[in-house]
Amino acid sequence: MADSVVLDPVDLHLLRLLQNDARTTYRDLAAQVGVAPSTCLDRVTRLRRSGVILGNRLRLDPAKLGRGLQALLSVQVRPHRRELVGPFVERIRELPEARTVFHLTGPDDYLVHVAVADMADLQRLVLDEFTARREVARVETRLIFQQWECGPLLPPGHAQS
Repeated sequence: MADSVVLDPVDLHLLRLLQNDARTTYRDLAAQVGVAPSTCLDRVTRLRRSGVILGNRLRLDPAKLGRGLQALLSVQVRPHRRELVGPFVERIRELPEARTVFHLTGPDDYLVHVAVADMADLQRLVLDEFTARREVARVETRLIFQQWECGPLLPPGHAQS
């Protein structure tokens, strides 16, 4: 793949550690990986510049913010043309309930992860923000009972540890 970056075992170890806790200090990272703190800083800086590390995000508990119901909305847009889908995606990204938007292949064009207060809030969101749009042909809703985080993302062929 042309966009991939060559990573050595030290880089992979740093990425594993940072994905588990992005607030880990360079001194602590260096000690765990077995390199000098300046080397650690240089490597993380290189990983950021090369685009391997995209940023640091704060994860929040939706339920503690009054959004205890999460759902996945499968959305079909018709006609599926660039002049319609661009504004559609931008509008969805502006919604405070929207967590993630995926553009898909197959019968559904988009999968939208949303977090809402309750079932009435979900109904309002679907009716007022999705099905009310002329380009939206169909919305199918799936409630999320529970979700789990998975292990760190590594290049193919590298074992998780």
